[in-house]
Amino acid sequence: QVQLVESGGGLVQPGGSLRLSCAASGFTLEDVAINWFRQAPGKEREGVSCSSSSDGRSYYADSAKDRFTISRDNTKNTVYLQMNSLKPEDTAVYYCATNRGDTCLVVGGTILGKYLEVWGQGTLVTVSS
Repeated sequence: QVQLVESGGGLVQPGGSLRLSCAASGFTLEDVAINWFRQAPGKEREGVSCSSSSDGRSYYADSAKDRFTISRDNTKNTVYLQMNSLKPEDTAVYYCATNRGDTCLVVGGTILGKYLEVWGQGTLVTVSS
C-alpha cells in the first residue's frame, strides 16, 4: 500500500523550531519528488517546499525561504522539513505529497499540487505564545 505519514507537528512559540517528518511506505522516496504543503484555517493550500529526485534541487515558497529546509534520509525512506524562526502565520496543517514522478512541478515560483496523487494525513503546527 502506497502511503505517506507525517509527524512532528505541535505547539511552538514564535521564533522556535520544529522538524516535520514524512515517512513513506509502499514505494521508495529516493526515486520521487516530495512536496510539503500547508493549509491554514480559511486559507487556500500553499506549496511550501519541494525536493526533486531527478536533479537534487530544492524549491521553496517565498514565505519559507531562508527559514525552512527540506532534506531526505534515504536509509529511513523519510523526508524532513526543518522549520526555523517560526511565525504565527506559519500555523497550519502541513502535508507531504507526491505524484511519484522525479521532478517538482513549479510554475512562476509556485509549487503546484494539482497533479499530486499521494497525500499524507497532515500534521498540525501551531505557532503561538
